[in-house]
Amino acid sequence: MSAIGVGAACSRLRRGGRPLRGAVQKLGALGLHTAARCAAKEYYEVLVLGGGTGGISMSARMKRKVGAANVAVVEPSQTHYYQPLWTLVGAGAKRLAASARPTERVVPQGVEWIKCRVTRLDPDKNCVWLENNKKISYKYLIIALGISLHYEKIKGLPEGFHHPKIGSNYSAHTVEKTWRALQDFKEGNAIFTFPNTPVKCAGAPQKIMYLSEAYWRKTGKRSKANIMFNTSLGVIFGVKKYADALLEIIKERNITVNYRRNLVEVRADKQEAVFENLDKPGVTEVHQYEILHVTPPMGPPDVLINSPVSDETGWVDVDTETLQHKKYPNVFGIGDCTNLPTSKTAAAIAAQSGVLDKTISMVMKNQLPTKKYDGYTSCPLVTGYNKVILAEFDYAAQPLETFPVDQSKERVTMYHMKADVMPLLYWNALLKGYWGGPAPFRKLMHLGLK
Repeated sequence: MSAIGVGAACSRLRRGGRPLRGAVQKLGALGLHTAARCAAKEYYEVLVLGGGTGGISMSARMKRKVGAANVAVVEPSQTHYYQPLWTLVGAGAKRLAASARPTERVVPQGVEWIKCRVTRLDPDKNCVWLENNKKISYKYLIIALGISLHYEKIKGLPEGFHHPKIGSNYSAHTVEKTWRALQDFKEGNAIFTFPNTPVKCAGAPQKIMYLSEAYWRKTGKRSKANIMFNTSLGVIFGVKKYADALLEIIKERNITVNYRRNLVEVRADKQEAVFENLDKPGVTEVHQYEILHVTPPMGPPDVLINSPVSDETGWVDVDTETLQHKKYPNVFGIGDCTNLPTSKTAAAIAAQSGVLDKTISMVMKNQLPTKKYDGYTSCPLVTGYNKVILAEFDYAAQPLETFPVDQSKERVTMYHMKADVMPLLYWNALLKGYWGGPAPFRKLMHLGLK
């Protein structure tokens, strides 16, 4: 979930660093940030690449393990976002500002924040290179670089976002356009897309569809909306239990699903969307739209493509159970940038962080890792402004549910957990390295039933 974009200059921000002279010395005494341009050290015991969910949570855990002065996180972005909230932002249920914190506030106190972009990884020499051509060496490396959005791979984007009636909940720059388009809807096709690539939070492309349908019912516009979900996949959801429940909702709400359709072009000036039929190469379909929600193609960050740490498709090549790199034992991966065969979600990162913490502890002791990640991930499928189906499952796409109820049912309680509880848990526990997923709670819940 690491954001992208930075200027050419690098600077270093530190919490709890050595006080500087004069007024800055007083600020240091208060525990506030001090800054020095391009002044990062040349070596850290633990170097974390990426300041998203995985990077910040692991930085906090590593601080407790080896001390803040021995940990650094490389992240160019000034702002850290809790992106799962954007589904609700796009539907007008939450404000974008509620999803944002300055990066300096989430980097653990005393941990070095290297405000720069990594340009090359050299695991054979235990070092990385930054965009200012500065080399930083490490003893242990944690790669948490997230996933990259590629709107530009759709002809007509991203410039098409300058037009009305088109939005995307996957970017801070376009999520509020979704809400405006939803409000401005008058009559016609409402099209929601799912690309022919891996994505983060694979349920999000249809969550906004259900919320839009609910909004138009509330505002008396539902009869004027022809709602279409054009997905590159051949199923509505990868876990049958939840797929069956979603198909019932789709039928009840008169939503059309077109499988194996991939968005390839947007003609925003004409309000036209062009889809390729993945089962009929070369065949395209053009749909007029009154509102278009785009889920962009996604892929590994450029720095990982053809990197020694990545597999042939560009994802960090880690063991599915320990998250240790398959070739380099002092390199580890977490989150969306890895090739772990599970859904890329913040919930998955939470579970992974607990396992990776144990893995690194064992490696530091020259012992074999024993704790295993089972592929746990979660997708709160928002189906209305007060309803959620809480999907939880493992590598085998089998339900791995926390609560002793049928989680394939729409529930108000699960909505409030998604909208109100999970943000608090994210900012106050996960990012601080104290939340490793619901496994312990799940065990207690199910023990209580015996």
